[in-house]
Amino acid sequence: MNWKEYISGLDLVDKTTSFVFNSPTTETLLEDLKSQFDLSELPNELEELYKQTNGVQELLDGREIGELVWTIERTIETNKQYRSNLDFKDLYMSFDQLLFVSDAGNGDLFGFITLGGKFDRYDVFVWNHEDDSRTWVAPNLTKFIEWWTNGTINV
Repeated sequence: MNWKEYISGLDLVDKTTSFVFNSPTTETLLEDLKSQFDLSELPNELEELYKQTNGVQELLDGREIGELVWTIERTIETNKQYRSNLDFKDLYMSFDQLLFVSDAGNGDLFGFITLGGKFDRYDVFVWNHEDDSRTWVAPNLTKFIEWWTNGTINV
């Protein structure tokens, strides 16, 4: 799939929204992401997206409002922070089985479930920062991006 064409062609809630695509990531960064979290693989769609663009910024009326998909660097940084923060360990269930790759802009995070360094499913879940719930939002990255940008997912 050509991710840039796919994302650029989506039917968006706000027609003034546009996207900026970064340069493709390197194999070294992909391997670093896997090794940082002891993952034997990444979801195929996520890896293919990163090979085409290392993250996607979202613009509204030409101003950056967030990231549709984080860069690998931000993915590593944020996941490390959530897994190692001592305050979070007292407040929330473990984050060790999640790989966050995006956020809702309100404190909630989107990610994949990992078990034993593998992804048994490629579903996307949202972690709610207020009640520590983890809720299914999409069957895969493609649908997550479509549903998030067209308003089907509303958190």
